[in-house]
Amino acid sequence: MALLNKIKLLSRLPFSRKLQYISNLYFKLKARIIYRFTFEGFGVGSVIRSPLFLTHERIRIGNGVIIWDHARIEGISVHNQQFFSPLIDIADGVSIQQRSHITAATHLTIGKDTMISFDVTIQDSDHEYQDTVMPVSEQPLVIAKTSIGHSCFIGSGVKIQAGTTLGNHCVVGANAVVCGDFPDYCVIVGVPARIVKRYNEATQQWDKTDKNGVFL
Repeated sequence: MALLNKIKLLSRLPFSRKLQYISNLYFKLKARIIYRFTFEGFGVGSVIRSPLFLTHERIRIGNGVIIWDHARIEGISVHNQQFFSPLIDIADGVSIQQRSHITAATHLTIGKDTMISFDVTIQDSDHEYQDTVMPVSEQPLVIAKTSIGHSCFIGSGVKIQAGTTLGNHCVVGANAVVCGDFPDYCVIVGVPARIVKRYNEATQQWDKTDKNGVFL
């Protein structure tokens, strides 16, 4: 019955969506044959389409995850004489759109059912820059743990910098540059990013706040 329902649904889709559905079947097959043996973990029904670069052994993928084209997801194990044990943990139901760039030298987590739009950067490390003789790219990495809660929405072009913690069900506006700790249920926008709204349990509405998240 489930197969019959899928066939009926597919028959109603426009041609472009039919092609997309068929190509996704290929990527699901690739995941079953290759990825489930090469990743730290790879859940059922997950799809990775034409990535730019992946460090398979440093990534754990949950169930029902979709990662669109040209994503770079990289665990940094060594930089010059520094050695790290990274793990990028992507929970069930996460959607990551095209050209997203995620790098980690420690344990970076993305909570379940979070949606990450296109051209997003998420990282837990930065280069030192104090030495004015050595190129910045060769200077030591400074590591600060980064995590994203469940059911978040990260808008296009967002840059989530090292040391950021996003609570659950946070919404980050397009092109925001985010650094710091943000509680559950808040709307974050701007450069640098700040809270402009939070869900107010007293009023059961999304009410405006000051930059520190205090209701106005």
